[in-house]
Amino acid sequence: AQGHGAKGDNIYEFEIEFLEPVEPKPVCRVTQRQLNITVQKKESNWWERLTKQEKRPLFLAPDFDRWLDESDAEMELREKEEEKINKMKIESRVPKDPFKHLKKGYLVMYNLVQFLGFSWIFVNMTVRLFILGKSFYDTFHTIADMMYFCQTLALMEIMNSLIGLVKSPLLPAVLQLFGRNFVLFVILGTLEEMQSKPVVFFIFYFWSIIELFRYPYYMLSCIGIEWKPLTWLRYTAWIPLYPLGGLSEAVAIVQSIPIFSETGKFSLGLPNPLNVTIQFSFLLQLYLIALFLGVFVNFRHLYKQRKQHLGPKKRKMK
Repeated sequence: AQGHGAKGDNIYEFEIEFLEPVEPKPVCRVTQRQLNITVQKKESNWWERLTKQEKRPLFLAPDFDRWLDESDAEMELREKEEEKINKMKIESRVPKDPFKHLKKGYLVMYNLVQFLGFSWIFVNMTVRLFILGKSFYDTFHTIADMMYFCQTLALMEIMNSLIGLVKSPLLPAVLQLFGRNFVLFVILGTLEEMQSKPVVFFIFYFWSIIELFRYPYYMLSCIGIEWKPLTWLRYTAWIPLYPLGGLSEAVAIVQSIPIFSETGKFSLGLPNPLNVTIQFSFLLQLYLIALFLGVFVNFRHLYKQRKQHLGPKKRKMK
């Protein structure tokens, strides 16, 4: 190697004839202070010394932080063997699930169907708006049927979590699903006046973009495949999309409040002598607070997941 030392630039080299055969390709790592070369033995056994010559070369010095004598080396090998045997025993005690492949196949198909459904929504909306020049106002009438299908099918995510098919926590899934379906089926589905508003386009668009990354990630995870760009998108895209989606839902609710107040739809009238009517529009105002609380809970959950999957990995000390 060429290096710069006290006497300027020089070529540095050395030779070591090991006592027994080693792997032909050592691992080299260059740091600002030194060059580390790791040489692996071909066979994991004890050497009496490092080199064939009995007298140690003058330029060699032992690193006592990593030094092992023969008894230490034997103990370390024994511990590794015991650890391997214990691991095999534990694995043999775990009962094999006869429906493992069936469950995996179901999860793959579920995520694939949802991905295709939301892909259709995203592509259809993009083509209609940016290529065909269609307006925002007919989004509901062209997209609603597919969105109804996808969001109804998403009820299976709660069931999957309840019966233990997936390890995802139940609360974030319930909050997201209830929030979306409330806006879709109650706010947009029951009010014709809301179906032609531009906010519908933004709600459907933000929902579909999020799912374009989420469902493929889960589908590949089911078969043990991790694609790093998709993992990054899965745990990063939600940062702008979740607030924008929550804001769009809030705008839709605010716009629906006067309509529910005027029509009295879903309002609950109590019998006399109380003669009190609980306005549905008042309940929607309370729901707005719950909406932002739900967004906060999901934000916190996704942030923890992002740190877990994209944060710095802890290195194991040897």
